[in-house]
Amino acid sequence: MKNTIIAALSSSTPREDDMLRRDFLKTALATAVLTAVFPVQAKKILAVSNEHFADVNGQHLFYTVHGAGKPLILLHGGIDPDSFGSNLAELAKGRQVIAVHLQAHGRTPDTNRPLRSETMGDDVAALIGHLNLGKADVMGYSLGSSVALQTAIRHPDVVNRLVLASSAMRQDGFYPEVVAAFNQLEANAATLGPDVKASPLGATYPDVDWTNLFRKIGDLTKRPFDWSAGVTRLQARTLLVFADADAIRPEHVIEFWKALGGGQRDAGIDGSLRPANVLAILPNTTHYTLPVDPMLPEIVHGFLGSALKAVA
Repeated sequence: MKNTIIAALSSSTPREDDMLRRDFLKTALATAVLTAVFPVQAKKILAVSNEHFADVNGQHLFYTVHGAGKPLILLHGGIDPDSFGSNLAELAKGRQVIAVHLQAHGRTPDTNRPLRSETMGDDVAALIGHLNLGKADVMGYSLGSSVALQTAIRHPDVVNRLVLASSAMRQDGFYPEVVAAFNQLEANAATLGPDVKASPLGATYPDVDWTNLFRKIGDLTKRPFDWSAGVTRLQARTLLVFADADAIRPEHVIEFWKALGGGQRDAGIDGSLRPANVLAILPNTTHYTLPVDPMLPEIVHGFLGSALKAVA
């Protein structure tokens, strides 16, 4: 891929332009929103789930409930609220999974508020309070991981355990070409919006203003951030999950892990010196396949436990 997607688009043929636009979409949004399989799987899941709205924080937040047991708040990646595909059902085995549509995504309508991980984290905390859950486990992927992280930083009293899939604690945690794509996303919203509207995802959620959503996501992702100080203060026991070919630089993965107390020493023969937090790297995965990889639910269940057998 060239150093900037936009430079490539400006010099490409129409056929190349379509290919590069798809690559740009994947790089910028960390989601395979133009493929048919994920929305189809999600429709089958949603058909048997309980659908709800909660009016919290000035938002009309949509969420679905799957399974029974200890609650797990599940937060999707950018643009695609069904980014976990059939893994949602796997995560709901032995758990009550509450799958939230973040502001302006899926069936949660947009408001005049800009998209920010911090305010969406406040929404999640308010939802946990609205549902009288006390403390809940919270899991997010990509954009959802940023929201989950902010929920835990800003509202430690409502988060029990935390799962962050493909997460960065600083903007430069992403590869430079990913940051460059983020910086151009807002300017390309008028092209990308109609592309998604015409896709299976657009058919699944016809009420979404896709061009507006791309603009707001672009406004969010172009803003530098550094949450490393908050990471070091996290109270929730945390699982970091990355792909072995992620959009996150491996150096940043290790830095994130060390900020959580990992990588400091040998764990000892009996493992008694291992850190409380956990790092997992899934083989043969990318940032875009990680949320639907069949290994993910197994790793998450191993960390969180189930309603019947919780990990101490």
